[in-house]
Amino acid sequence: MITDSRTSPALPLSPAEAPAQGHRAGRRSLAVVGVNHALHDGYTDMIYVLLPVWQAEFGLGYVALAVLRSLYAGALAGLQMPAAALADRFGVRAVLTLGTLLGAGGYALAGGSGGLVGLCLALVLSGAGSSTQHPLASAVIARTYGSAARGPLGTYNFTGDLGKAALPPLVGFLLTRADWRPVLWWVAGGGLVVALVVAGLLPREPASRGDTPVKEAAMGGGGRNADPTGFRLLVAIGMLDNAARPAFLIYLPFLLQAKGAGLSLVGIAFALVAVGGALGKAVFGRIGERFGVTRSVILTEAGTAVAILAVVLLPLAPVLVILPLLGLMLNGTSSVLYGTVPELAPGGRVERAFAIFYTWTLGGSALATPLLYGPLGDAVGPGWATMASAATAAAVVPLMLVLSPRLAAPSTQETSTP
Repeated sequence: MITDSRTSPALPLSPAEAPAQGHRAGRRSLAVVGVNHALHDGYTDMIYVLLPVWQAEFGLGYVALAVLRSLYAGALAGLQMPAAALADRFGVRAVLTLGTLLGAGGYALAGGSGGLVGLCLALVLSGAGSSTQHPLASAVIARTYGSAARGPLGTYNFTGDLGKAALPPLVGFLLTRADWRPVLWWVAGGGLVVALVVAGLLPREPASRGDTPVKEAAMGGGGRNADPTGFRLLVAIGMLDNAARPAFLIYLPFLLQAKGAGLSLVGIAFALVAVGGALGKAVFGRIGERFGVTRSVILTEAGTAVAILAVVLLPLAPVLVILPLLGLMLNGTSSVLYGTVPELAPGGRVERAFAIFYTWTLGGSALATPLLYGPLGDAVGPGWATMASAATAAAVVPLMLVLSPRLAAPSTQETSTP
């Protein structure tokens, strides 16, 4: 359990007081990492709203736009495990604070950049800052809540979509009234505020935390965490799921503009996706507990593929109606997968398992976008490239059927509340 040495009483706690303090510390940890998650996920998704602006200013093709997005996503993915190693040495709170400052500083630098090279370097810096929050915050929650962690992990994932629902439409609105550079300075200022919140309110962790194995019983792993094949399958599923999402979102603004939408409406459209995604992350964590991981993932991935095809083929008005449902399916899978990481963590090493999971899933997404979906967009247009993202989502289904025998049955999975 994470405690705060600045506020802990000098006298030993009574048996009645200790659980109450632990519960308060857990809720405070969840609230702080949730706010941080909202900021960083908002930083990640507001790039999609900026892509048409950068395309117009720098004369970029779809491959170049995919590279811009992947510079951020690649730094975010590639530094997950180094971030976990830094946290082992300097503590989670210090690394999360530094990461948030870097994320905000990168966007401030982007706002001050005079050309494309400066923008690229700034996106790498901001992505490096955002690499800190996923593995560290997830591990904090998993260790704090133990066997009850699946629900709080779903809540944590839900907060990320709140940021996706808030920042892209805000940026889209501001872009209609100001140049993109001062807009980035304003959102960087918000990141500075969040960094101060993390530094001041996240409880301290024990001095010698390390990456000690979590007991199988505590994490619901049963003996499955001794089977690395199940974890590898989970990572492969996560890679496909994470590749489908940006492959769709990178073309969404261009699809909407072709249907007659302006920048403000594009921002609202991303908010609709994010609102549905937030609901999906909140709901599907519970659905996964009740009906099982396999059924939940097959439902969300098949639903994602169908909804993406509808967005490509239908006119603007029905597309706006579909987007929240698409967001629900598009992001619903992630809560189910994240909650399964502790169950399949090799050797019960949850923090390392989260770092590996995020590295491969986000890294695969960062590489697939410029190497596959970007060239597809230039070759066949955004409509057909978006359909390829639907095929990627559908490809999860057979892998999920292979993983299914290695998972706990729904009746044996523990349920919890955040």
